[in-house]
Amino acid sequence: MVQRAIYYLSEHPAIVGFRWNHAQSWGATWSFLFSSIASYLLLSLFLHLSLSVCRRRRPIPLGPLPAVHSLAMSLISATIFTGILLSAEAEIRETRWLWRRSKSPLQWLLCFPLGTRPSGRVFFWSYLYYLSRFLHMVRTLLTIPRRRTLSFFHLFNHSISAFASFLWLEFSQSFQVLAILSASLVYALVYAYRFWTAIGLRATCFPFVLSCQIALLACNLACHVAVFLLHFFFKAGCNGIGAWLFNSVLNLALLFLFLNFSVRMLLRHHRSKHP
Repeated sequence: MVQRAIYYLSEHPAIVGFRWNHAQSWGATWSFLFSSIASYLLLSLFLHLSLSVCRRRRPIPLGPLPAVHSLAMSLISATIFTGILLSAEAEIRETRWLWRRSKSPLQWLLCFPLGTRPSGRVFFWSYLYYLSRFLHMVRTLLTIPRRRTLSFFHLFNHSISAFASFLWLEFSQSFQVLAILSASLVYALVYAYRFWTAIGLRATCFPFVLSCQIALLACNLACHVAVFLLHFFFKAGCNGIGAWLFNSVLNLALLFLFLNFSVRMLLRHHRSKHP
């Protein structure tokens, strides 16, 4: 069973022979990316405005949909985490002889050699992670009817997540393997917890989702610093550094919005306990 799972997650011909191609990979064009994000934003705003003009202020029950979505996202994230972990190990084992004198495995995970093309195992899972971002957006459409609010942070976060994962593939950006490993692990845990609470089980006594998001941002920040040092001070250069710089700016904006959102959520939580 273990060998069969390894085969289907890292050795299948469709995984080994994957190539990011605008003509053959679904959703691999700039027009698809921008139109999808625009459709997501417009649909979210339309749903929010439609409910705002409605006299009914109570949350709209959605039945098992939130729980089903959370369970699906948790399983997909766990599969992506396992797949890219096994694929990265296989790539390091098979290609390390090309760069073993100049890079360690950790350096390769942070800094792809110049000239790296978006093909092979890790880019297959990067592609699946990119596609999963659109399923991730569905959470906004499920949240609006229940909470009757629309958060700019959630809109920005989901849009940037899809945009960033597209850049990873388009420019064979360095650092994406560790980014996908950390993000998919956190999403697997977060959505499993949301499924747990959605079916009526007891929540934790501390903000579990917020803690996971903070850990993810801290991990991404540490990796960004490491890529910066490897590219500009220690090695000949990392592939896709232009896209990495652009992603760094987006991540800084996301970090600012996240801190602002987290502070407001903690203050609201404190006021509800101490009116």
